[in-house]
Amino acid sequence: MKEKAKIFKALADETRLRILALLLEGELCVCEIIAALELPQSTVSRHLAYLRKSGWVQDRRQGLWMYYRLSNGDVSLIDELKTVLKG
Repeated sequence: MKEKAKIFKALADETRLRILALLLEGELCVCEIIAALELPQSTVSRHLAYLRKSGWVQDRRQGLWMYYRLSNGDVSLIDELKTVLKG
């Protein structure tokens, strides 16, 4: 039950919801997320780390850049997120 609570707690922050909304369009570099949100790198990185630990996003490194995308975990949960964020 704690794991499920962590998943939903991640959605309780406006910045994390904005990040997830951006990632609905596809994989993005951290620099693109920073530019879109107009927030400091440290703030965006902290929220991305929280989303990664809670299972919402996955990351990969390519050279100097970190890229993030929505996790391939619970597809029905991702579909619900799309409905809520785009609705």
